[in-house]
Amino acid sequence: MNAPGTSTGIGTETGTMAPRNLLFLGGTGVISAAAAQRAVGLGHQVTVLNRGQSGKEAPAGAEVLHADIRDAAAVRGVLAGRTFDAVADFITFTPEQTRSNIELFGGRTGQYVFISTASAYQKPPMRLPILESTPLKNPFWRYSRDKAACEDVLLQAYRSDDFPVTVVRPSHTYDRTRVGLLGGWTDIHRMRSGLPVVVHGDGTSLWTVTHARDFANAFVGLLGHPQAVGESYTITSDEYLPWDRIYRLFARAAGVSEPELVHVASETIAAQSAGYNPHLGPSLLGDRAHSVVFDNSKIKSLVPGYVATIPFADGTREIVNWHDQHPELQVVDQGYMELSDRLISWARGG
Repeated sequence: MNAPGTSTGIGTETGTMAPRNLLFLGGTGVISAAAAQRAVGLGHQVTVLNRGQSGKEAPAGAEVLHADIRDAAAVRGVLAGRTFDAVADFITFTPEQTRSNIELFGGRTGQYVFISTASAYQKPPMRLPILESTPLKNPFWRYSRDKAACEDVLLQAYRSDDFPVTVVRPSHTYDRTRVGLLGGWTDIHRMRSGLPVVVHGDGTSLWTVTHARDFANAFVGLLGHPQAVGESYTITSDEYLPWDRIYRLFARAAGVSEPELVHVASETIAAQSAGYNPHLGPSLLGDRAHSVVFDNSKIKSLVPGYVATIPFADGTREIVNWHDQHPELQVVDQGYMELSDRLISWARGG
């Protein structure tokens, strides 16, 4: 085992990194599962720490430890005497949780990689493409502000105590389990049923979508990399699409030749959805309502082999096929059905 901060060498491509000893906090989510799978596939020693309650399994070849990350004593117990080249934190959301983790992992790892969010970037953005230097300022969504506040705590610890933080900001990242439409699978159901679907705004704002496997290729390339300490990185695809196109790609994957798209102002959706889902409005106004195009030059400079290769047209087919093979996942949200009908009636003057 390498001491924290000890370099084991790294190649210039995403697949040539020398073996690392890695700890994943979480490890079974959309992003973290893909990253853990990638790390195991490259021959890294991967330990996954979680509560064991997600129902998803860690990748074969990974060591699994169970403890609640919010229980510091339990974490110290299962990690007693162990150090890591990198710790990847997918499950911290508040400054208080961040401060606890700094105490837990200070001196235990050569790098602490905090998964933040690209939604923390300035909304609405004053310029495109969005860079790592774009201000973090989201007045609409508390989730984004909390992530930015976590970054502040970590960077202060880096400046004052050399805590070895690296910040990663993903945007909309998906795998076969995630239907990235406002209504999720309910929108697929509506299209297949010949019902109109709500699209926020006028459908022309640009959105960047990234497959989790592509994200993982870049992300794992950062782990244990000494040049990444003290830095932040956006990791997304270079593919950006208007929302109307995204809905039509899902429709095509679902066997619908021409879906009926009804455009509704994002502010109206936010106001009308408060009783149905109080989180929908802030997440819409704080993220999806704005065009987002990202410059990935910085991550490519450190992980030169990185390129996102999975087009969203392929991704939508993967998503729909997976759900068709698992009908129990085709959940139709009646609350969103009613909200859609109400918004569409309003948009049509009804």
